[in-house]
Amino acid sequence: MAWILENKDWLFSGAAIALPLAIIGWIFSSRKNRQVQKGGDNSTNIQVGGSFKIGDSKDDE
Repeated sequence: MAWILENKDWLFSGAAIALPLAIIGWIFSSRKNRQVQKGGDNSTNIQVGGSFKIGDSKDDE
């Protein structure tokens, strides 16, 4: 508790800068962070976030 009282100016000035920057960053990232996957007629769309393996062969990696 004593540390907070001694360093309150430093502590809260950092929070006063970090919070608005975090909000601005969240607003701008939510606008651009949209994925669109388009597929034609009679197609199969697969979206993978990591590695995707088909079959048991080592050549599939």
